[in-house]
Order: sequence, then structure tokens, then C-alpha cells
Amino acid sequence: MILRCIAVDDEPLALEKIADYAGRVPFLSLEAKFGNPLDAMNYIYNHTVDLVFLDIQMDQLNGIQFLEVLKLKPSIILTTAFDQYALKGYELDVSDYLLKPFSFDRFLKSVNKVFQQKNVNYELQQKLTAIKEEEKKYIFLKSGNKIEKIDIDEIIYIEGMKEYLGIHTQQSRIMVLMSFNKLEEMLPHEHFVRIHKSYTVAIDKIQCIKNNHVCMNEIQLPIGSSYKDAFLAKIECLKSKEDKRPKY
Repeated sequence: MILRCIAVDDEPLALEKIADYAGRVPFLSLEAKFGNPLDAMNYIYNHTVDLVFLDIQMDQLNGIQFLEVLKLKPSIILTTAFDQYALKGYELDVSDYLLKPFSFDRFLKSVNKVFQQKNVNYELQQKLTAIKEEEKKYIFLKSGNKIEKIDIDEIIYIEGMKEYLGIHTQQSRIMVLMSFNKLEEMLPHEHFVRIHKSYTVAIDKIQCIKNNHVCMNEIQLPIGSSYKDAFLAKIECLKSKEDKRPKY
């Protein structure tokens, strides 16, 4: 995990010191430095920022005022030559308080604290995501006079047939009396995409896209003109995410 951080201080030498220290830490990426806290606030609202090194004594807007106004709250490490603000800083839930001049060892201890907390939060989020994914492995749907358990991973595509839907799996076709919208609410949206008024397909079952058709083994399904742009945009988004994954 890399922490994207910025430094806010109206003293250029202080900014250079933070840049030097941050450059020595493998998990820190100093994205920007600001002498004007208002410029920093605008940057935070328009970019992803995990950590802010924030001076307190600044002319236009001091660090405490900055925190009180800031609506998006990344992790904050206060940097100042004055210790009277420590209590107020912790009331505003800052991660740490560095008294100038601070050593690299003290800086490293501070950023490690933030890194460990971010890791804990990330791992917790991953576990929650895994639990949610586990819950989505199958669904129960009424088909005729019985209730069918359908493995989501087995679904190839869903076909609209007037008031019925045909759920085509690797083993069979299951007919259910249900609308597309209702069924799509039950499925993980990142795994399925609507390509036509009559078809929703499992993205991982798509083998190729050609001549305005989606091909899955020997099955070819048409891409509707009103769904084409959204479908291709979703595919491009997934492709971009795949391209950004680290290669080992």
C-alpha cells in the first residue's frame, strides 16, 4: 500500500525537509507541496489524499482553522514549533503531532503509525468485501411450483421472454416470473451487464465482442443500440483496472 500525501506549510525550508524525509520512506508518495492552505484544500477536494502534513502557524489560515473547515478528512500529522496546540489537535482527531525541529526517526515513527492504521482499515474492508462476495454466491428464485437455488457463477446470460426471464446456466435454463430490474438487484452488478433490452450477460463468460454481438462459446447475443455505449464503457473500465494491476 502506498500513502498519497501532501505537505502544507508556508515555510519553503519546512516543505523541503518533509519532501526529503518522505522520499526516504518506500510507502509514502508526496504528491504535492503547498504554501497556501486554501490551495491545499482545493487539491484535497479534487484528488485522493491519504495523509496531510499540516503546519499550524500560517498567515492566511492556520492549521487548526484548516481542520475545522475541511470536510474531507484524510489522516493528519500536525507539524509545528509550538506545543500549545497539541490538545486542540487531538480533539480534532489528528494522527500525530510533530514538534519542529523533528528528526527523521521521529518522522518515521509518525508515518508508520498512520500506515499501520490504514493497513488495519484496508484489511478489514477486504474481509467485509469477501463476506459480501460469499453471500452473493447463490440466489433462491421461484420457478413454477418450486424454489431453485442458482449458483451465480454458473449463470451465462439472462434472457427476457415477455413477463418471464430465462436464466441460462452451464447446466440448464430456469424460467422465473420476474422483471429484469428485480433480478439485477439480486446480482453483483460488477459481474453482470445489460447488453440489450432482452439480454443481461455474465461479464466473465464473454469470449469476444464482434459485429455488434457478444460471443460466449457457440452463443452469440446482439448488442442493442441503446445499451452499446454503457456496455462498452463498462468493459473499458474493467480493462483499465486490469491493466493497472501489478504484474509479477
